[in-house]
Amino acid sequence: MTVADARVSVIIPAYNEGALVLPVLDRLFESVKLPCEVLIVVDSEDDTTVPVVAEYAQKEPRLRYLVNTYGPGPANAMRFGIDAATAPVAVVTMADGCDDSRQIDDLTRLIERGVAVAAASRYMAGGQQVGGPVLKGLISRLAGRSLHLLAHVGTRDATNSFKAYSTEFIREVGIESRDGFEIGIELTAKARRLRRPVAEIPTIWLDRQAGMSNFRVAQWIPKYLRWYRFSFGRRLPAERIRARAGHRPGEPDLDARRAGNV
Repeated sequence: MTVADARVSVIIPAYNEGALVLPVLDRLFESVKLPCEVLIVVDSEDDTTVPVVAEYAQKEPRLRYLVNTYGPGPANAMRFGIDAATAPVAVVTMADGCDDSRQIDDLTRLIERGVAVAAASRYMAGGQQVGGPVLKGLISRLAGRSLHLLAHVGTRDATNSFKAYSTEFIREVGIESRDGFEIGIELTAKARRLRRPVAEIPTIWLDRQAGMSNFRVAQWIPKYLRWYRFSFGRRLPAERIRARAGHRPGEPDLDARRAGNV
């Protein structure tokens, strides 16, 4: 398989995971049956994940690592990976093993059937969250359930990062997030305001068994609240939504990458 044959680009932001990423990669390549590329995105060549991934890639041609040039942090890493994706579907999943990689194929097929965002939901029937900080889980569940009930966003788990996206949809609306993991709720909110379909499947999320989480609840909650509020409102045309999402100088956007200009 060549990169051009990929039906899904799997984006994994990583920060000093080192050898802890190995079982995550093993499960992913065992689980994903669709033609894919897997992009590990780090903030620097010095990241301890790099040598591990480079060695793994010698036996697994679908894998490569990218050094994010958009700025530090998970949001920039995810944006960089999505911009580099070659497939029409991008799935964001974490390097800590919390997400169930067996669901990547199902999420991809939902996008191929026509939805803009496909969410792996911890808070629908059949879903579950095992472990993790109690306050973070409570806030996430409350946000997801209320957005589903009041804003009709199409998923009960808008805040979960484990989602699939149509890259065409992302080109239409852009990504504004620059800090934490709020891209998931941002793109869900934008799909709602554009009135594009969002779907969900149940998932079981397991708290990481080794290493430390980089999620900063107090610092990133205001970012989530911004997109929570944005989910409510009248329909907006794509150009109005896209106009909100300017790129920083030196950041080639997805259209430029697709055109082969970068």
